[in-house]
Amino acid sequence: METNIIKIGNSRGVIIPASYLRKLGAKERIDIQILDDGVFIKPIRKARDGWEAAAKKAHQHKDDELLIPDVFEDENMEEWTW
Repeated sequence: METNIIKIGNSRGVIIPASYLRKLGAKERIDIQILDDGVFIKPIRKARDGWEAAAKKAHQHKDDELLIPDVFEDENMEEWTW
């Protein structure tokens, strides 16, 4: 996509179409990096963003079983009770 650089106050900017931002998954904030031959833009996501959906997908595919048991057979739970 080709676009114009526009004046915004004392700065310059470009308008990024909403469809591009949706594809990128950018909602509120982005990170911009200068590379040798251009500019790289990526969304800034909140910590654990998408974990809920990933966990549901794993559960649907029965890929969420524990790798180690919650309680080991030789554990003495009596010392933890009153």
